[in-house]
Amino acid sequence: MILAGDIGATRTRLAAFETEGNRLQCVVEKIYMSQDHPGLPEILTQFIRSEGIPVHSAAFGVAGPVRSGRSKISNLPWVIDSRELAKQLKLNSVALLNDLEAYAYGIDALESKDFITLSEGSEDAEGNRAVISARTGLGVAGLYWDGFRHHPFPCEGGHADFAPRTDLHVELLAYLQKKYGRVSCERILSGPGIRNIYDFLRDTHKTDEPSWLREQMNAAPDPPALISQLALEGKAAICDLTMSTFVSIFGAETGNCALHYMTTGGIFVGGSIAAKNVAKMKDPAFMQSFLDKGRMEVLLKDMPVKIILNDDCGLIGAARCTLVQKAFGSGSRAAS
Repeated sequence: MILAGDIGATRTRLAAFETEGNRLQCVVEKIYMSQDHPGLPEILTQFIRSEGIPVHSAAFGVAGPVRSGRSKISNLPWVIDSRELAKQLKLNSVALLNDLEAYAYGIDALESKDFITLSEGSEDAEGNRAVISARTGLGVAGLYWDGFRHHPFPCEGGHADFAPRTDLHVELLAYLQKKYGRVSCERILSGPGIRNIYDFLRDTHKTDEPSWLREQMNAAPDPPALISQLALEGKAAICDLTMSTFVSIFGAETGNCALHYMTTGGIFVGGSIAAKNVAKMKDPAFMQSFLDKGRMEVLLKDMPVKIILNDDCGLIGAARCTLVQKAFGSGSRAAS
């Protein structure tokens, strides 16, 4: 039995998987609101006590950099230590990896129905891959191709500098610089980033905010979700422009990621924002921005681009990491 976790600033998802050879079968899954708990150990105690499941191995994808088996969650005041978790779970070791690294492990375990293709790319596409995911924050991970299999590795590319491409983007950058100082891509390509774009468009009078919408925004428990919903429904011009701006910038940054990692094997767009806004992501603006790289456009056209629809990809990937360790040894955690 494998205990796997996808630990984010908003939600902590835990699941137990049974294994049949290299296949994973989810037995139980539970979701906890991260902000309601002082740390992961308390949640693990609750999960194991309520489900009564024996744990033979464990792996957790966490929304933050992992160094020497420890991680400080980027948008949550938690410090997670793999050695302490191993002691709590009475295991020799626990795998702690960045959440996007876990996502990368999960890709090959998904089925065709778990993807939406934005660009087919070359028929014989092969080589490095990458995954970029916008949720509460923006995450990126690479998959190095050694000629036989992919090796996932983490990075913190979501915190790289935002690079504006249009006059509107330049104004957006200036607006956010007054608010934050330095502006990373995550300030725009995330749930809070959607709200930042909306506020910019409203405050700079690029388009009007109707009074009925102002009231809904003030009462909404999740304003970014409301913005995207109204954009999909075509009910508010400011919401439509917000999401169009988001998609355009997302496409450009996905293209940057493809160049950084030379993703001739494909690039995957993960996270709940893309999965819940497929109609917007299919807008030509995303792929136009992705391809708008001058002389490199021909190269990018050969790269498959796909949206990951399966919200369990990170959980599956964390569990799959333990199988990889078993197959290739603990020193080969990055082999998939």
